[in-house]
Amino acid sequence: MEPVSDRVVTLPNALSALRLVGVPVFCWLVLTGHDGAALVVLVVSGASDYLDGYLARRWNQVTRLGQLLDPLADRLYIVTTVLALGWREIVPWWLVAALLLRDVLLSLTIPVLAGHGYGPLPVHFLGKTATFALLYAFPLLLLAHGGSVVAQVARPIAWAFVWWGVGLYWWAAWLYVRQTFELVRDAGPRSRASMTG
Repeated sequence: MEPVSDRVVTLPNALSALRLVGVPVFCWLVLTGHDGAALVVLVVSGASDYLDGYLARRWNQVTRLGQLLDPLADRLYIVTTVLALGWREIVPWWLVAALLLRDVLLSLTIPVLAGHGYGPLPVHFLGKTATFALLYAFPLLLLAHGGSVVAQVARPIAWAFVWWGVGLYWWAAWLYVRQTFELVRDAGPRSRASMTG
């Protein structure tokens, strides 16, 4: 396991911050119909998502700030993208609801964990895989919008990534909720023991 530092200024953190800056840019592009530019922003975001984690581990620059920025950028891209694509009627609203409901559910675990002295749970490999699938699905969904040959080829691939992404997203959510329950359950006996000790 990589050591975690308190450094702020690192290249991986800068990449994560740039991804955050790209969220409103992407939102504006997709809502105004600039699909080509929006597609580029999504592809660059997906590449930087991989790159910041790789560099952080490779250069021993895993930081607490990076551990917060990276999943925050992932969540914001997913929420923004699915809402924008729903607004444009590129994806159905049930997909928007399925992804947003999962994030709402997990947000409820944060105060529960904090009440027992825990911070947010570390990102699980399964959750990262789900995010990877969804961040691949979204640019393909933009490509699939329309009647061109490229759109027809992209459409089944995009929806394959969507189904894998949604399934893994909810599976990861179940693991996070179970882990929260186990931490809270195990914290109960310890807190009672400290009160009586």
